[in-house]
Amino acid sequence: MTVLDDIKVEISVMLGSTTMPVHQLLRMGRGAVIELDATEDDEVLILANDLPVARGAIVVIGNRIAVEVKHILPRSPHHRH
Repeated sequence: MTVLDDIKVEISVMLGSTTMPVHQLLRMGRGAVIELDATEDDEVLILANDLPVARGAIVVIGNRIAVEVKHILPRSPHHRH
């Protein structure tokens, strides 16, 4: 397993999404608020190298934000090697 110890994986968490016209995006400045299609109780999508791998919940620990893994997603047959 030592070979795997040095492999880095980029982890991203998708809280929600929205669609807006480009002109609205270009007018945004500091302090602008973008509303998402999610609530604070919704699960987040956890991505590894841009591939969905799990669903989780946001956890606040002191002044830090973390994600608790709730469900591991089945791997797509196209991504099994």
